[in-house]
Amino acid sequence: MAMSVGGDSASETPMSDINTTPLVDVMLVLLIIFLIAIPVVIQSVPVKLPSVRFDPTTTKPENVSLSITTTPDGACAVYWGMTQVTQQELLDRAVAKLKTEIERQGGVNAPGLELPEAHVRGDVNVPWKCVAGAIYNMQMAGFARVGFISEPPPGSGVARL
Repeated sequence: MAMSVGGDSASETPMSDINTTPLVDVMLVLLIIFLIAIPVVIQSVPVKLPSVRFDPTTTKPENVSLSITTTPDGACAVYWGMTQVTQQELLDRAVAKLKTEIERQGGVNAPGLELPEAHVRGDVNVPWKCVAGAIYNMQMAGFARVGFISEPPPGSGVARL
């Protein structure tokens, strides 16, 4: 067995170069194995996510507009229109509003009965418990449709008139 020692230099030291071709081959094989194995390892539950549309909201006079903010001390502040209400006042007003609207349309069994909706505008910095409390009270009063009002993201294509 022979060993290459370089040229005719006086030091006569053996070569210390590493052949990288087998290393590259092994790395490519490992990369292919990982590319095949990763999708098998990652499992997810199939979920159909809602498609988002930015439809302009039609505001009817019988709909209830709620605005939710926080006070400087961190408490929840719920506004019915422009009037600040407590949670109990919110429930009482919602029940009264629903009763009045049902009676105005001819009773519970009236054909084509259209119940009012509750539109919630929540400040970005409001804790979720404030918004959830208002939604819960509106649902307890009997409002079947409670929705959020938000601004569409910039450049979403919604034209403002």
